[in-house]
Amino acid sequence: MTDDNATTSRPDDSLEVFKDAFRRHAAGVAIVTARDGDGAPVGFTATSLASLAAVPPLATFNMARTASSWPALSETDQVIVHLLGLRNRDLARRMAGPAAERFAGDHWTDGPNGVPLLTGVTAWMTGTVVERLPVHGNAVVVVRIGTGGVGEDDDALLYHDRRYLRPVHLDD
Repeated sequence: MTDDNATTSRPDDSLEVFKDAFRRHAAGVAIVTARDGDGAPVGFTATSLASLAAVPPLATFNMARTASSWPALSETDQVIVHLLGLRNRDLARRMAGPAAERFAGDHWTDGPNGVPLLTGVTAWMTGTVVERLPVHGNAVVVVRIGTGGVGEDDDALLYHDRRYLRPVHLDD
């Protein structure tokens, strides 16, 4: 009997193992927006959003400290977390693209506390940054959720193997 895992394991190449494994792990898609110290809008697409606690309502997301949005996120205490549906696929791509193009257009307005609020998302929540935990060249950001809103329902938007996808509903 052979061990299939043993034939595909590459213990001395942890970066490739990590990338290969996480490409097979589907993740929900969110966008985090803020303002930098000069008041300019910043934002990025995040697949690391997670709920941390219900009481008090806390969420986390991760980001590289080399990311173009990091300087703003390292200083501000106000963000908006946007949850995306399938109809927001192009918005996810835009906010993952060149920083200079992310806020060109009419897909956003000034939201609570002047933080950019994206239109047409399935839900959004304001957040106050309560902790930034540096981990190597990255950071785990913890936010306390405040107000928010819910948009039109939509199929979930998933990120899997470098593509945006809609889940198949097997229980219908």
